[in-house]
Amino acid sequence: MANRTHRIWGPVLAGALFALPGFATAEDLSSYAVIDGAIPRSLTGMAGDAARGRALVVERSSTCILCHSGPFPEQKFQGDLAPDLSGSGSRSSEGQLRLRLVDASRLNPPTIMPSYYRVDGLDRVGTPWRGKPILSAEQIEDIVAYLVTLRE
Repeated sequence: MANRTHRIWGPVLAGALFALPGFATAEDLSSYAVIDGAIPRSLTGMAGDAARGRALVVERSSTCILCHSGPFPEQKFQGDLAPDLSGSGSRSSEGQLRLRLVDASRLNPPTIMPSYYRVDGLDRVGTPWRGKPILSAEQIEDIVAYLVTLRE
């Protein structure tokens, strides 16, 4: 039952996000290299902004807190389908966090977490949203900058 639920909700969440205004287009994509289970280099060539990253994580439109919980006292309702984000910066490197956001299925093939940046090779994406990342490279870097600050 749980596996069936994952197959349904992962694409639904990903498909819904592509339709939101302000999300990235195919032109925003840059190349990235996966090395030893991480994307070591910034997608933008610059460090992200942790304050903007926190705002993105807490916004329901990014969907982070629909599945994850964390140190967000202002958010009454947080998810419990995925790991708590508290301590993310202690458990994973910046590059590992970046890969998890860019393409979580590379680390865990049956995950329900959408690939927020990768667009190629996805087969469960609605036609209107194919070829479009959910988050821009800048948004990915902002979220990574915030998650690495979560040490406890």
